[in-house]
Amino acid sequence: MKILVCISQVPDTTSKISFTDNSTKFNEDKVQYIVNPYDEWYALVRALELKETIGGNVTIITVGSVAVEPIIRKALAIGADDAVRIDSEPADAFSTAKLIADYAKDKGFDLILAGKETIDYNGSEVGGMLGGFLDLPFVSLASKLDIQGSNSVTEVDIEGGVEVITTALPCVISCAKGMAEARIPNMRGIMAARTKNIEVIASSVNPLVKVKEFTLPAPKSAVKLIDPSNMDQLVELLHSEAKVI
Repeated sequence: MKILVCISQVPDTTSKISFTDNSTKFNEDKVQYIVNPYDEWYALVRALELKETIGGNVTIITVGSVAVEPIIRKALAIGADDAVRIDSEPADAFSTAKLIADYAKDKGFDLILAGKETIDYNGSEVGGMLGGFLDLPFVSLASKLDIQGSNSVTEVDIEGGVEVITTALPCVISCAKGMAEARIPNMRGIMAARTKNIEVIASSVNPLVKVKEFTLPAPKSAVKLIDPSNMDQLVELLHSEAKVI
């Protein structure tokens, strides 16, 4: 089975975020980058589990400059067989998905996996766009994935239960919590990753979205502690300040 896993570089959640150029560009100074956790912990690890069970090859793909290669090497150290870097700026979900689709369309992949979203933009768009560009079935927010013959069988958590979806291969699936358990690269994997191939492709697509301005979220307000015996005050505050009742 040939599996393609889409990965993305995102800022570590401990990084201090700021913007430059009148708040139109992300300030990368002193920012530590990591593999997007949904791509790494769920999509990549489940792909490796499938490879170990039924055999095959796992290729990772990302869009970005040479600066993203450290996160590619980490994904290779976890166990991916090879990697593709599309040398282009990931300006928006549309351009990212189109670049990946243009690469994948004639490569014969049986399964394309991605995390449900990136933790920086939280758009949850690339997977669906990939399915559209490639004219393949798409399953969103899958928490479980198995392969049965020429079909994928996924589970999606819905309100009050679980939806089971059977889809013919090839298909595109976005992976959510529950798909797999995170893996930590071992020394053998780290050493092997140094010699694994990274194919670099020069390509570009005009984005559909232009950033007007970035803003930081409002700071968290102070916590008010209410005596548990004073329910009247609690109800009053929920009504007048929190405005939830």
